[in-house]
Amino acid sequence: MKRSLTARTALCALRGGCALLAGGVVALALGACAGGGADYAPVVDGPRSVAYQADLQACQALARERALINADTRTDMALGAGIGALAGLADDDVNDTEGALAGALVGAAVGGMSGALETRDERRQMVVECLRLRGHRAIG
Repeated sequence: MKRSLTARTALCALRGGCALLAGGVVALALGACAGGGADYAPVVDGPRSVAYQADLQACQALARERALINADTRTDMALGAGIGALAGLADDDVNDTEGALAGALVGAAVGGMSGALETRDERRQMVVECLRLRGHRAIG
């Protein structure tokens, strides 16, 4: 069944709006976790020494040096875009260009979020390890 021009235009607008909305959600999520992981304050077994606060701030600053959008995250975005584009090409409801573009956008967003979440976990672990190296019994 061939779609009318009006229905096709509405479908493209809806998909474009969804892609724009998805991009906005990803941007908000990344912004919300900008300090993600680096602001972590682990549980410490036993009393905290006088130097604990200064060491915690220094370790958190060190963890912030690992950017959320780094080479690993960009690689995850590229892989997600490639896989998404291939999946979009397989969609028979749209033409190849629309499918590939929509799939690439969604795949890049998912890959970017995945990479940012991995980096957040790495930053948390950096804070814990840094405190341990400074003599604190951080549990994580």
